[in-house]
Amino acid sequence: MGTSVVRAAKGPRAVLLLAFSGAALLALCALSMAFGALNVPLGQVWHTLLGDPPSARIDTVIWNVRLPRTLLGLATGAALGLSGALMQALTRNPLADPGILGVSAGAAFAVVLSVGVIGISSVYGYIWFAFAGAAAASILVYVLGGLGRSGTTPVKLALAGVAMTSLLFSLTSAIALTDPDALNRYRFWSAGSLANQNEEVLLRVLPFLAVGAVLALACAPSLNSLALGDDVAKSLGLRVGLIRVQGVIAVTLLTGGAVAVIGPVVFVGLVVPHIARVLTQYAGIGPDQRWLLPLSAVLAPCLLLAADIAGRLLASPTEIQAGVLVAFIGGPFFIAMVRRRRLAEL
Repeated sequence: MGTSVVRAAKGPRAVLLLAFSGAALLALCALSMAFGALNVPLGQVWHTLLGDPPSARIDTVIWNVRLPRTLLGLATGAALGLSGALMQALTRNPLADPGILGVSAGAAFAVVLSVGVIGISSVYGYIWFAFAGAAAASILVYVLGGLGRSGTTPVKLALAGVAMTSLLFSLTSAIALTDPDALNRYRFWSAGSLANQNEEVLLRVLPFLAVGAVLALACAPSLNSLALGDDVAKSLGLRVGLIRVQGVIAVTLLTGGAVAVIGPVVFVGLVVPHIARVLTQYAGIGPDQRWLLPLSAVLAPCLLLAADIAGRLLASPTEIQAGVLVAFIGGPFFIAMVRRRRLAEL
């Protein structure tokens, strides 16, 4: 009876936390459509969305530039945050992240390979290569991280991911330098940006992100048992191998789709799940993946859109790419996390 009372008390607090996070996300969406090379008052943004624009110029900016950019930040940010939270839960590794563990680098390498060598130019064409690269990189990193007597440890997995990322980005740069067209695409895309995309690109990648999100959220109840260890999870009747396969497919779809569109934005999947855990602990919810995963999916686009808005304001009338600012935040965060994990584990 006591357990059921505690669970009943956690529910409203979790919903309230998600509601506040959603409100913050909506506010950032409004700011994203208001600020840029042309600043538009929020009132005019609202009237434009309702079909009563103050001018043809503002109507074009909002509908053709700002709204697709904001929606793209919502979709890809949620994908990166959800994949990061899922990876950390599956591996029981707080340092796991699609960027750090080489998943983003694998997708990036496959995309540049398809553009520079094969000649594919459409998002719908090279997104399949992004999925294949993401899956191959994640498997290789996990195998490398498990070598040695101590088996797979969080720090070894992180170091294997950093090494794989460095190797793949070197190969990616080598391919880009041999093809001027691929180099022009790669220079802008590799920084990680929400700019210069339209609603057609979003519509093409959205089904893959949606399937990945459904698979990830479906894993949540099982992840709570998996956190107790594989043996305990098996004793509870869970098929651990099947859960991990489902998780890998979800991470591949989420990361591959996001990277194919906005480039290899790193650290979103690392920083956001930790923020979500702090918020759930402060709210008295605890490390329940049924709430951590959706909360990460809401908080991640907050971080990505905030970085995108800051990049526009700091360098106006030009802009700093969102991926650059996210890396500026995530780099020190990653160093602090590694120091806490005790390098003696090696």
